[in-house]
Amino acid sequence: MTVVNSVNPASIIDFLFQEDVISHDDVDALRCKDAPKQQSRDLLNKLHASEHPQAFVQLYLAIKEEPHLQWLIERIDNFTDQSLVDLLQQLYIGEPTGEYVLLPREAL
Repeated sequence: MTVVNSVNPASIIDFLFQEDVISHDDVDALRCKDAPKQQSRDLLNKLHASEHPQAFVQLYLAIKEEPHLQWLIERIDNFTDQSLVDLLQQLYIGEPTGEYVLLPREAL
């Protein structure tokens, strides 16, 4: 197990809100926490309890946006189940909005 201390929960929270993974109320509740570690714990609990089908895929994409966490992305990629890798390969960044779009496998 690896404990990551250098995560900026604010940027992760913003990304997940932008992708409609967490609600405005969730953002407000998470921002009320003073300690980043508690914000991160609460965020993970919310994602775990979430019924959002791509909650952790979007978390992965949010972490991927953090340049100082590229080592974590590499470790995740080394241990990732092939089905997640397949799902991530289907993600396409749309132009010109930059939105992530899930493409059907036959479109690849």
